Amino acid sequence: MVYDVIVAGLGGMGSATAWQLAKKGHSVLGIERFSPSHDQGSSHGDSRIIRLAYFEDPAYVPLLKRAYELWSEAEIASGKDLFTETGGLMIGPSDSKTVAGALHSAKEWDLGHQMLGYEEMRERFPQFILKEDEIALFEERAGFVRPERSCATHNQLAEQSGGKMRFGEQFLSWHPDGNGVQVVTDKGNYRANRLVISGGSWNTKLLADLKIPMDVKRLTLFWFNVENMDQWQLGRMPIYIWEPSDIEQFYGFPAIDGPKGGAKVAYFRVGPECDPDQVDRTVLPEEIELIRQATVRLNKLSGVPLRTATCLYTNTPDEHFVIGLHPEYPQVSLAAGFSGHGFKFASVIGEVMSDLAIQQSTEHPISLFSPTRFRN
Repeated sequence: MVYDVIVAGLGGMGSATAWQLAKKGHSVLGIERFSPSHDQGSSHGDSRIIRLAYFEDPAYVPLLKRAYELWSEAEIASGKDLFTETGGLMIGPSDSKTVAGALHSAKEWDLGHQMLGYEEMRERFPQFILKEDEIALFEERAGFVRPERSCATHNQLAEQSGGKMRFGEQFLSWHPDGNGVQVVTDKGNYRANRLVISGGSWNTKLLADLKIPMDVKRLTLFWFNVENMDQWQLGRMPIYIWEPSDIEQFYGFPAIDGPKGGAKVAYFRVGPECDPDQVDRTVLPEEIELIRQATVRLNKLSGVPLRTATCLYTNTPDEHFVIGLHPEYPQVSLAAGFSGHGFKFASVIGEVMSDLAIQQSTEHPISLFSPTRFRN
């Protein structure tokens, strides 16, 4: 059989791509070396922040608006709870990238927001222990997406729409076959008219011939006991991203699964480079001590972590994504380098990759993410 599209990697981006293709009637083969929802890459950890006032670049906002629509569409199609609005705080000095960048996006796209000063934050959100030079931008529509549930749901929706999803099968290589491709896995050979490569941190190996500068970092996640559930429960506590002047940028969530689940806190990009096939999953005592520099700024969060986890970030030098057609073989599309802030976009990246696979173009604004932008 010759498939319309093979999707290599069924994590956040690949699972959404498979669903978008299958629901439009295309024959899809999805290949994933792990389970439908696993903890070996970048699409796990119970929660991922979603927000519109995007401090990284206002160019992301149109994609985010569509992502919100598609998360809702997936919820309706599946009957699953994937996305929760909690409100969100971008905290730091007024000239920090987190605050100033979010304000820039909010103004450019006329996004609803409030600026909260030091005293207003103390009164409204006593969970946060700010310094006097810190302020916050509050965005009502921010919240979180559940990554494991989202990947499993997108894969299930793809299968229900006729896609063939193969789990526990490792994608090894591909080569052009006329206007199509041949794909080799550890369990067989397949042919397709189009190929989408969405291998997460393994893209550094799958796309090595393109010399796209990407590195993989091992990040740590922590869940802490909540002393005051009234302050930290859903409906009271927003998600937050905090850029203090004295420590690294960190982020966190309410106690989304109640007191037994704890409240998740993590640094954005603090971690060593690693090989995704040889990751040390043990969280070290010194990493726990390091996160305490952040948790001392959080009221009623204490004790040793209830649990910990590791996560992989695949970073580009400019921290923007890599999305587009293969520069030599346009029958191949690339979704890579999501740099630790990509999961919230998974729903819309699925639509983008579906467009690129079938039409070799998309109306979505993706010029910022060109795979060839790093070439001299």
